[in-house]
Amino acid sequence: MATTKWVLDPMHSEVQFKVKHLVISTVTGSFRTFEGDLETENDDFTGASANFSLDVDSLDTNQSQRDEHLKAGDFFDAAQFPKITFKSTSYDGSTLVGDLTIKGITKSVTLDAEHGGSAADFYGNTKAGFEVTGKINRKDFGLTWDGVTEAGSIVLGEDIKLIINVQFAKQA
Repeated sequence: MATTKWVLDPMHSEVQFKVKHLVISTVTGSFRTFEGDLETENDDFTGASANFSLDVDSLDTNQSQRDEHLKAGDFFDAAQFPKITFKSTSYDGSTLVGDLTIKGITKSVTLDAEHGGSAADFYGNTKAGFEVTGKINRKDFGLTWDGVTEAGSIVLGEDIKLIINVQFAKQA
């Protein structure tokens, strides 16, 4: 069977993350600029290969001072490491495994990936949607800043929840 190429539709996609603040509440952030593609040989996408990248400078937590701190050397160091990348190694229809690179550190991660289906849009283009979720430990990727309040409270949780909703357009 021939390989089918799919390109990410950024107008119908979003990349979010959640992290505990003071271990009592959750802060949500997103990346506004990203790109990706898929290649598959079948209609159910099993065995598809995926490539994805995020522009670190597009990080947005709805609070500019926090965003600037996250882009600085304590966290993502956007000047030196402007992209976060993911390259899949396997997809079985529900589990997506691949190499995630943050701050030059690459680790294999396993994510849940639900194919929401495929449909034609108003212009006759075939689209495929996916919801990808999972959790990573920020310290595994060199995001080791550990602010502690004067009262001894931990400022930032280690686990980062990922919520990625993406739509791809089939290429002719």
